[in-house]
Amino acid sequence: MMLKTPLPAVNDPEGNWVPESFPMVVDAHVHVFPDSIFKAIWKWFDEYGWPVRYQIGSEEILDFLLSRGVAHIVALQYAHKPGISRDLNQFMKNLCAKFPGKVTGMATVFPGEEDADKILADAFAEGLGGVKLHSHVQCFDMNGREMEPVYDTCSSYGKPLIMHVGREPKSPGYACDPYLICKAEKLDFVLRDFPELKVCVPHLGADEFLAYQFLIEKYDNLWLDTAMAVTAYLPGKNPVLLSDMRTERILYGSDFPNIPYAWDRELKELEAHFPDARKRERILGRNAVELFSIALPDRFPER
Repeated sequence: MMLKTPLPAVNDPEGNWVPESFPMVVDAHVHVFPDSIFKAIWKWFDEYGWPVRYQIGSEEILDFLLSRGVAHIVALQYAHKPGISRDLNQFMKNLCAKFPGKVTGMATVFPGEEDADKILADAFAEGLGGVKLHSHVQCFDMNGREMEPVYDTCSSYGKPLIMHVGREPKSPGYACDPYLICKAEKLDFVLRDFPELKVCVPHLGADEFLAYQFLIEKYDNLWLDTAMAVTAYLPGKNPVLLSDMRTERILYGSDFPNIPYAWDRELKELEAHFPDARKRERILGRNAVELFSIALPDRFPER
């Protein structure tokens, strides 16, 4: 699928709280950025992606989800050029400090920039819980030498690496062709060569769904998140039933706020997919708690 023109907004109704049947929700895919970067991202989405429904600041993003019953948030950002990673990591540290115990912030780095390993080591020492990279934006080769400091540092510190390395969505708005650099077979080599590295691939690895179903069966150090992949919004069809995938390796993620529909649309879809309460608990929270070493609160917000 090539997004040659922007997709439409969806004016679907939104709920005030997570579905009643959910015991705990950890949203493992929420974007936060400084305002200036968010404005540039939303402009890009207007031109190449879809209308972003929730154009709000980072603190408001976290408040929005937490006030609607999300128990914990994994916050993501990525450096779109070298030289800004330290500032972004400091921004993330300061933001998480305003929501103690509620937000796990991911560090970032631009693959190949000077002292990438030290940038990440410093971020981990400051309390950030892993790393987020986006191959479509950063145009890195998973098997390139510039990735070794990232893999080695994450492995050494036991921190997960969230990498958008699925091929979709492909867009003329990117500086590189994701179909050339994002192949499941390339990740296969990474998982084999770095067995201590914990990797999470967003969007169920779209669009190589079958290949990623195979990879999570083959490797215990690979997870997938569901962000936008189970909302019946993006073009294309997933031939793999989510209920047939390895349940303990799937995480719920919303992609909030960069979505064109209601914040809880995906939660409603997951409720329909998983009547089994044990599988639902794993995907909606327990898997993320284990992967990101989240300390659970004594109690969750009341409805």
